[in-house]
Amino acid sequence: MPNPLPEHTQRRVVVVLVVALLAFGGYFAFGGFGGDEEGDRADQETDQGDRQGQGTAESPNDLSTVPPSPIPTTAEEDIDVLDWFPFSEDELLAAGATARAFGEVYGTIDYTEEPEDYFAGMEDLASDDYAEVLSESTRAGAFWQEGAEAEAVAEGRAEVQSIRTYGGDSITFVVEVQSITETADTEFDEELGDFAITVTSEGQGWRVHDFQPADAGQLGGE
Repeated sequence: MPNPLPEHTQRRVVVVLVVALLAFGGYFAFGGFGGDEEGDRADQETDQGDRQGQGTAESPNDLSTVPPSPIPTTAEEDIDVLDWFPFSEDELLAAGATARAFGEVYGTIDYTEEPEDYFAGMEDLASDDYAEVLSESTRAGAFWQEGAEAEAVAEGRAEVQSIRTYGGDSITFVVEVQSITETADTEFDEELGDFAITVTSEGQGWRVHDFQPADAGQLGGE
């Protein structure tokens, strides 16, 4: 069958077809499928940027679009330091009075009485658990023995010096204690030193939970 197109025309048609195929393939290779992936990636990066711009409480380095809520502050001259304690002023005074009274009883000696009377005064101020071991305390027992041997009648005196530490329902006071003899035997006059006396809240009052020399490092307990 004879070819209706001249040979040079056929060559031009073939060239046009080849160019068209190459252009079509390039479109899909670079502009079609690849372009969508790039577009999706760009959209994701934009979304991430938006989220970073908003910020969250868990990412403090990011900028936040939420208005800040500053905490209220108190001028230094208006600060009441008692507000820093979990106790009211009356509670602190009552607790300190219990610690002071315990120190006074500890320093009070009357050799004419029975030792049970000496311990009873401290047991009345102590918690139930501590009252059971008070008479077994080598500290209190040794002091009573010393006073009895000296035939001393001495008045205990005590003064709260500071608060060492405190917990939810306990306070440890540093208390200075003296024992002032009322007899001619001044040999028994002495400064008994500083004691860490821990009191705990029981019902409507306070009870002594522990009693240690202040330099022994006693920090109190719940």
